[in-house]
Amino acid sequence: MDAPDADSSLNEARVMHLFVTRGLIAIAWAMVSMAVADSHDVSTGAGILVVLYPLIDVVACLIDAQRQQGSARQLLLANTAISAVAAVALGVAATGSVGNVLGVFGVWALLSGAAQLVVALRRRARLGNQWPLLIAEGGSVVFGVIFLGLATTDRPTLRMLAAYALGGGIEFLIQAWLLARRRHRLTPLPT
Repeated sequence: MDAPDADSSLNEARVMHLFVTRGLIAIAWAMVSMAVADSHDVSTGAGILVVLYPLIDVVACLIDAQRQQGSARQLLLANTAISAVAAVALGVAATGSVGNVLGVFGVWALLSGAAQLVVALRRRARLGNQWPLLIAEGGSVVFGVIFLGLATTDRPTLRMLAAYALGGGIEFLIQAWLLARRRHRLTPLPT
């Protein structure tokens, strides 16, 4: 294997590891979130969780951006900034109502999903089929709109946030599995 192929393979391995980690963290977050999202008020635990979720995205995007170049890197860094602002805004919203939290989360999910959707589209040539991430990020945009709508209902609940995170986590794990399968298929057999 020559150096460019080795660099590409190492980058794919890092992306795959990032997707697995991000998927498992999202699933764990969803499980914990379900335990504290029962009421129609924002508990301290729920408030902490809604702030943590975009911070997870900040860390993941920064790690991912280290290995990217050009517009993909710029989009990931922009998404990092959007997620950091969202974490602060969610901290403020969590001192208010569930509707406030859903509204801020909805705007963040919509903007972040759109940025990540463009990144996934641009990675298709290099990383192969990106359908799980395309679904996840397209879903993020749709869920963002849904959260904005739910924020205006009479008795909004945070339960939908757990479903959102669970779906995204599963799709990250599927994407990691597809990358692993692709890497295995493309790895030359020893001679």
